[in-house]
Amino acid sequence: MKQLAVIILNWNGVELLRRFIPSAVKYTSGEEVDLIVADNGSTDESVSWLRENYPELKVMELGENYGFAAGYNHVIADTNYPYTILLNSDVEVTEGWWQPLLRFMREHPEAGAIQPKIRSYHAKDMFEYAGAAGGLLDKLGYPYCRGRIFDTVQRDEGQYDGEAVEVAWASGAAMMVRTEVYLRLGGLDADFFAHMEEIDLCCRMRGAGYKIYVVPDSHIFHVGGASLPKENPRKTYLNFRNNLLLLHKNLPKSKGRRILFIRRLADTLAFLKFLVSGDIANSKAIYNAHKDFKKMRRKYTQYPEHDYMKEIPGGDRSIVLDYYLLGKRL
Repeated sequence: MKQLAVIILNWNGVELLRRFIPSAVKYTSGEEVDLIVADNGSTDESVSWLRENYPELKVMELGENYGFAAGYNHVIADTNYPYTILLNSDVEVTEGWWQPLLRFMREHPEAGAIQPKIRSYHAKDMFEYAGAAGGLLDKLGYPYCRGRIFDTVQRDEGQYDGEAVEVAWASGAAMMVRTEVYLRLGGLDADFFAHMEEIDLCCRMRGAGYKIYVVPDSHIFHVGGASLPKENPRKTYLNFRNNLLLLHKNLPKSKGRRILFIRRLADTLAFLKFLVSGDIANSKAIYNAHKDFKKMRRKYTQYPEHDYMKEIPGGDRSIVLDYYLLGKRL
């Protein structure tokens, strides 16, 4: 039995498939790995193009668009591999990219999820915004990366190479999970719809006693922003709403109330920043994110007793204070 499934979830992405499937097929093969494309009810020619050009490739048709989180949950539940890599359709993989990841997972049973080093497809010597060299969370739950804080992205000069390092979260662009753990914890939260659902999953894994790592011996190139550009109001809305939800879900109740109160104040500053700059759409997105969070939080009534997030990598600093007031860019 093969040990690893690399699953690309596709929805009406035939142009991305044309660009990135060739490298995925070329460099994701062997006696221990299967490459699978799961199609989320596409109405373009994605499936026919795959079957015509790569008849040897495993294609799973879901029949309808379940979205990112629920789509992966369906596919992973229907496959039977000990390890799974969730791979975005806008990723260019490299020769031998999956072997270090599989080797690390086998040798480290405490690892629930891991990621490779992620560089930008468009500027290949730079880190990629959404994953870089591993994700961190600051003391107020704002996500950032080794190699990227807000809009400051570093050049990859080998500064994060070497041994695998524990991080707070692994990027969903190329996240390897221990399949049994993924399924036992309920997979990605479909109510998030998109953005930060992988951070929430990693927080739940940490709460269950597992650790998250970046394995820099593996690297890939990610386009990023293929679904929504960085300054898109819809993306702003999802990032702010989902960040609040993951804090609400993953903090003890008393601490969650305190942190979320502080976050409301901090997010108000972001709201005012957009408003003063004339960006009404993004300021409205933050307002709506908080309004909808108040409704959605009622669904989540179970809270962890142990505050495991106080020990999470990156939680010893406030990146808002460091970046905007102290001018720290690293």
